[in-house]
Amino acid sequence: MSDAIKNRYDFVFFFDVKDGNPNGDPDQVNLPRVDAEDQKGLVTDVCIKRKIRNYVMLEKSKQIDKYVPEDRFDIFIRQGQVLNTVIDSASGGNIPERQGNLADRYYDIRTFGAVLATGDKGAGTIRGPVQLTFSRSEDRIFQAEHSITRCAVTTVEDSKKQEGREYASTFGRKTTVPYALYRMHGFVSAVDAAKTKFSEEDLTLLWKSLVNAFEHDRAAARGEMNPRKLVIFKHSSHLGNELSGRLFERVTVKKNSDLPRSKADYQIEVNKEQLPTGIEVKVWPEEAVY
Repeated sequence: MSDAIKNRYDFVFFFDVKDGNPNGDPDQVNLPRVDAEDQKGLVTDVCIKRKIRNYVMLEKSKQIDKYVPEDRFDIFIRQGQVLNTVIDSASGGNIPERQGNLADRYYDIRTFGAVLATGDKGAGTIRGPVQLTFSRSEDRIFQAEHSITRCAVTTVEDSKKQEGREYASTFGRKTTVPYALYRMHGFVSAVDAAKTKFSEEDLTLLWKSLVNAFEHDRAAARGEMNPRKLVIFKHSSHLGNELSGRLFERVTVKKNSDLPRSKADYQIEVNKEQLPTGIEVKVWPEEAVY
């Protein structure tokens, strides 16, 4: 087992969407999420975490056609999992031991933390070293709605309702964002990493998962989604050498068009001049991050 990371990290992740719904809002009939006040698009941290988990499952499975995770890279929050059963089956005589065993087995607990107090043998709560903000679009988004049809009906009753027609069909709705560039901030705490044993190998897998998050998550509803830039600030100290907010201010976006419709309509700039002492910066795709 690798040692926990010794450095703090802050990062900025940009991705875009074209003719797709990056994160539907169940409270708004699955329309693309927006800030009600300024109409900028939102993608929840939970949505991005799901894509990271899914990629790790693909990367760290011993088989292609069946999920058989490598040691220490199982996923706690996944389809078909009964969480209380997993929590109650964790070995250990006390809560810290149980937490440690669960974190050692599950990558997402080691990374994001988890609420483990729900079982009969609850194991408390773990705060993970990796925390993500909501992603927010650089500009207001337009929630485009489209009527669609299907040349078939669902039930016999639906067919009877259209007996007078030559062909029965079904109408539906689809919502998309024509184009938007989203920005997300992330934080990696070396202090919390020491508690879950989040290692350098885990960190490298995190960067790889972000870059590849959309490659194996394609769906007609999501249109085209692509990573555009990942800016990583590494601190020489476990506590940090600069405030994260000041580092994020070094990453700016300029518009080249009043109506952006592609990545070429934005210019992402990273100020590397006169970096604070103890800060290193890497920018993907210009530099390798995994």
